[in-house]
Amino acid sequence: MKTQQLQFTHNRWQTTYTDSHFDSQQTQLVLAFSAASLTTNPDLFYALKERFPNADIVSSSTAGEIIGSEVCDNSMVVTAIQFEKTLVKCSMVRVAQHNYNSYETGRFLMSELWDEHLNGVFVISDGMRVNGSELVAGFNEGNLSHMKNIPVTGGLAGDGPHFNKTFVGLNQIPEEGLVVAIGFYGNSLKTGHGSFGGWDEFGPERIITRSEKNILYEIDGRNALDLYKEYLGPYKDELPGSALLFPLSIRMPDTNRFLVRTILNVNETDKSMVFAGNMAEGSKVRLMKANFDKLVDGSSIAAQTAFTALSEVQPGLILLISCVGRKLILQERTDEEVEAVRKVFGDGAPIAGFYSYGEISPFNPLTSCEFHNQTMTITTFSEC
Repeated sequence: MKTQQLQFTHNRWQTTYTDSHFDSQQTQLVLAFSAASLTTNPDLFYALKERFPNADIVSSSTAGEIIGSEVCDNSMVVTAIQFEKTLVKCSMVRVAQHNYNSYETGRFLMSELWDEHLNGVFVISDGMRVNGSELVAGFNEGNLSHMKNIPVTGGLAGDGPHFNKTFVGLNQIPEEGLVVAIGFYGNSLKTGHGSFGGWDEFGPERIITRSEKNILYEIDGRNALDLYKEYLGPYKDELPGSALLFPLSIRMPDTNRFLVRTILNVNETDKSMVFAGNMAEGSKVRLMKANFDKLVDGSSIAAQTAFTALSEVQPGLILLISCVGRKLILQERTDEEVEAVRKVFGDGAPIAGFYSYGEISPFNPLTSCEFHNQTMTITTFSEC
């Protein structure tokens, strides 16, 4: 595989990386991650279409763009991929087509991509109109129905720290409410994946006593929002924005697996909280807070996991999707978590990605996909 990377920043294009013998006419896939205002700019979309006329162009708005070892804002990061032996097929659906049922959306996309030669799936989804847990469950159902364990990774589009509108597109100017899935076919492509957080838990473990999918109403029989505010102290007056600094750790019933959940919004009327993923009744939760060094170390652990999955073969491309909450916490240290990934893989492979409203990745190889918050998620590609 061969790649080329471009960046649009300060009103001009620049080429930041090109493999030898890369041919834009032979490019099958283009990934464009950018600030919301640039994502919907028709001039930029048509510029990409002209440069890569035979490629599927997948676009997403972000909460920050990643290229090389740098984290940027208000830019567009473009990665064009020319596979030598791998086939690519993309599918797009509007969540409205499935009555905003995220589970059915995921199941439909998996069925659209399914083929006995399917090797991996990468998903880019709207970040505001989709329940990430349900979307992932739909993809997992598609995997299960075919008795396969195709790795599914990806993430939810972002909108900076605003949580207003997110945009996704496939071969069109991006819009709200779209989900795109990319299927990779053939045995030549080797993928690796890793995901890790690095947050500290504090306070007692409590039980969710009333919830409905991603809406949390009661913890230990008390109004969830009132209990949450007790722990926030002065940060309670800055809700919902301050909730990104204090996510919840959730341990699912009858399992020791832990997930992290980010709060998207709060309802002062019924004292409920809306999360990016499901909050199942009976699950145990604890509050979390940032540990700067552990957040950076978490990126390194995720990278090592992905590297090991490739049998430590140097990848041809490294895609990073990290949570907006990590970026807001790390601030001027954000580059450090990307640099931690670079140190694991070395300088050979191009790195691209974005800060998201949710991350998609299995916990371990040969396990079902999960929806994460507040993690660094890494997907690597190598053709052999």
